[in-house]
This record gives sequence, structure tokens and C-alpha cells, in this order.
Amino acid sequence: MVPSASGLGQSVGVSDGFELRGVRVEGVARPRLDGIDLDLPLEGITVVAGASGSGKSTLLRLLNRLDVVDAGTITWRGTPLDETDVLLHRREVGMVFQRPTAAPGTVLENLRLAAMDLDEESAADLCLLVDLDASFLDRDATELSGGEKQRVCLARTIATGPAMILADEPTSSLDPAAAETIENLALRLARPDSPMPVGWVWVSHDPGQLRRLADRVVVLGEGRVLAEGNALDLASHGDADVRRAVGGER
Repeated sequence: MVPSASGLGQSVGVSDGFELRGVRVEGVARPRLDGIDLDLPLEGITVVAGASGSGKSTLLRLLNRLDVVDAGTITWRGTPLDETDVLLHRREVGMVFQRPTAAPGTVLENLRLAAMDLDEESAADLCLLVDLDASFLDRDATELSGGEKQRVCLARTIATGPAMILADEPTSSLDPAAAETIENLALRLARPDSPMPVGWVWVSHDPGQLRRLADRVVVLGEGRVLAEGNALDLASHGDADVRRAVGGER
């Protein structure tokens, strides 16, 4: 059986996700994040947009405990993030990066890096969940295409039964067909009736992708939240940087 997201119920509120209050991360010329107040609930897909250097990747790194705040607080499901066990947290909050990285060995061996006791039947279920045939389990993971590797990375992340997945521009290095496959997977996994429903925080520089995926949008600029809401409303926002981020009016 595919692992189920831990603790997910029928009704999900903000307290079940991330809450950021006054978050600041110092940088060289200016703060990478500067006074961020933000709620990131577990349900649906939150797309984080903004120009290069706006703080998008820094935000994800904080949520996965790869970076730490210089000021402010972050809580995960009501618990201060710095009080959570790092390894357990990263099983609850998975992360998929821009460039898929496959370890030497078969796809099955790659999946077992995340779940050592994973049996072949469950591994096959994971493959099917990410639109890979079960025959992929015996293939050399390093010889797969970029899109196939990214699906293996996604399956490996799902193997821990996360409640949320952080995705840092996971399709930017893929061709359009492979990118569409990953997008459709995210949409399917975000549905409450998915075999393993998960929330997403997805960083994207592509306004078209944002409109296809986002249940809600957060636009960052120079380390601050410029706007948040739905893509349709933000398309006519008063700030040109916000409109540009969501592909709205010029």
C-alpha cells in the first residue's frame, strides 16, 4: 500500500500547516527575507512567485530546515519549527529540487533510500502513483530521462508519507511534455480523494504554470510579501511586479 499522509483529516486549517511571523533572514547587500508574515495551509497548492532573488528558494529552505531564521518564528502544525526533530520533520515535509538527482542503483534501491523496509509491491504502487510502470523498479535510475528521474525523486519523497511537499521549480530543467506530467501529478496528489493527499508549496517563475496549478498565490519581492491571493485577482493588482509574476496586465 502507498503510505498515507500522517495526521491528515477531512478538515484542514492553517494551524495544520506553516505559520511564519516576522521572519527575517540576513543577506549580504540586503535581507534575503525581511519581516515575512505568512500562513501556508496543508490543503491544495500554494505557488510562490516573484523575480529572481526575491527570496523564494530561501523560504523553502527555511520550511525544510535547511536554513534558519535570524529573527521571527515559524511553526509547523502548531509546534515551533526549531523544536521539531529535523529528520522526522523532513519525512513530514518532503522536498523536490530543480534538478532531479538519482543515486547509483535501481529505482527500487533509490526508493528504499527513503523507506528502507519498502517492499516491492508498495514500491510498484509508488511507481504507478507517479505514472511509471512497475517495470521501472529494476532499471538503473541514473540512466533515466530527466522527466523519469524527477518522477522517481517525487516517488522517493512520497515514500515517507509526507503531509506536505516543497517543490523548488521542479520542472524548470524538463521538456514541456515531462513538465506537464509532473504538473498533472501534483494536481492529482493535491486532491483530497488522492490515495495520498498532500499539500504543496511550489516555487515557479512561469506564469502559465502558476495559473494551471495554484489554489493560492504568494508573490515575493526583495524578501517581502508583495501580495497573496488567487491568480485571477492578482492579475489586475496595483503593483506591476505582482501582475508580471502572475502573467496579468502589463
